Amino acid sequence: MLVRAHVFVEGKVQGVSFRWMTFTKAQDMQVNGWIRNLFDGRVEAIFEGEQKAVTEMIAFCRKGPLEARVTRVQVIWENNLEAYSRFEIH
Repeated sequence: MLVRAHVFVEGKVQGVSFRWMTFTKAQDMQVNGWIRNLFDGRVEAIFEGEQKAVTEMIAFCRKGPLEARVTRVQVIWENNLEAYSRFEIH
């Protein structure tokens, strides 16, 4: 089943390769969408794909790369599906 999650990650998540590591994992998991840094220090992402793969992406965001310190992850499940054909860093 295809699902879409809109994710906001808070904490020490910029300047620690969060976007790059998420990009690499999304490609491995065949998840489409995008990820970007926000001006307020958070990271925002859209994940589209099979439910198991998207759930695994969210689990990765709760931890992040080694130097990240995630304090909060907000997940908004959305109905718009198949809007993306690949995963990008914005």
